[in-house]
Amino acid sequence: MLRRKIRSFCYKVDRLIHKMSAPNAKPFTVLVEGNIGSGKTTFLEHFQQFEDITLLTEPVEEWRNLRGWNLLDLMYKDPSKWAMTFQAYVSMTMLDMHRRPTSTPVKLMERSLYSARYCFVEHMMRQGTLHPAQFAVLDEWFRFIQREIPIEADLIVYLKTTPSVVYERIKRRARSEEQCVPLSYIEELHQLHEEWLVSRTFAECPAPVLMIDADLDLTQITEEYKKSEHQILRRAVNVVMQSPNKLSPKKAITGSAIKIAPRLTL
Repeated sequence: MLRRKIRSFCYKVDRLIHKMSAPNAKPFTVLVEGNIGSGKTTFLEHFQQFEDITLLTEPVEEWRNLRGWNLLDLMYKDPSKWAMTFQAYVSMTMLDMHRRPTSTPVKLMERSLYSARYCFVEHMMRQGTLHPAQFAVLDEWFRFIQREIPIEADLIVYLKTTPSVVYERIKRRARSEEQCVPLSYIEELHQLHEEWLVSRTFAECPAPVLMIDADLDLTQITEEYKKSEHQILRRAVNVVMQSPNKLSPKKAITGSAIKIAPRLTL
């Protein structure tokens, strides 16, 4: 009995080592989603302590400076004119993040092409900011990427917030481009995130969802983020053991579990 257990353990270790050394191995990819001001950057910063996790933050600085043009500012000030241009560039920069190679077993991304399409582009379409022809182009571009270019998504972390809470955070952080953002915009984005990730009444949810209460202030939120370590790293190990082309994290799994909503494709 003991010998069989030892052989089984050694076999699992050999499989993990083989996966980590495979040249085409893909990391366990986590998409960190949430409203403006929900604390996505703070969440990613918490995971800097893990040596085997690559963090990819939203390319805001690229949106602020494309050959000297601040597309983010232009979009907020005149969305009817600049929404199409801005979202086209967002798609390109987010696709670059999705496809960026990493040498670590786990990759955490701030937002994704999915939220760009299902939350922000969808909002622009519903509000009439985008002409139907402009929306059609962006939607076809998204569908083409889904069909022709692999977009990895193994887990979604949804930082669930109350619109009024994040609205106050936005005002406190005083990002110049966001000063004209009304509470109604935050509420509408919140509803789209809920429809996509919670009620699942709209669009495709490409991976299981881990929901975290992100209304807490910074003195409390760290404890919630520590709890998420267990689910993220445990699920990463499970996926590795079941897939021939995934890497495996080396860090030990600690903390308690948080409920995960089941995957659902509409």
